[in-house]
Amino acid sequence: MQPATPHDEHRWLKRLEGEWIVSTPTPESKVESWRERVRMLGELWALAEGEGTMPDGTITRTLMTLGYDPARGRYVGTWAGSMMTHLWIYDGAVDGTGNALVLDCTGPDFEHPGRTLAYQDILTFLDDGHRTLTSRVRTDDGGWKEIMSADYRRA
Repeated sequence: MQPATPHDEHRWLKRLEGEWIVSTPTPESKVESWRERVRMLGELWALAEGEGTMPDGTITRTLMTLGYDPARGRYVGTWAGSMMTHLWIYDGAVDGTGNALVLDCTGPDFEHPGRTLAYQDILTFLDDGHRTLTSRVRTDDGGWKEIMSADYRRA
């Protein structure tokens, strides 16, 4: 088997590499602070390991994998967190600006057990040292509702 050749899309993922301080506003108007370390697995995969404290004081860890599948022309990946049993499977693309990766996935409806919903995580670079993550859920009327946002700054 020949090693895979990195594409421009893989180089886009390399922008994520490094240490990040993550701030997430909560409904109580507090800011929760997390840390994330992103490293590359070769030149093809980004692995993002996060750690932070939930509002109830519980330490939580997360792991995101992101790659690009040239055969499909799509970004692929996963997200897992120590606070839940669902493995999120990503499928996405970079938007027309070249600065936002829109990742589609399906997950549990937290208000109606047994039902699933469409979700999106959107990673947006504001500059090389500052990015955001916006999570949103598809509503019954076909629109999108933001459910979480986080601000990432290089440590």
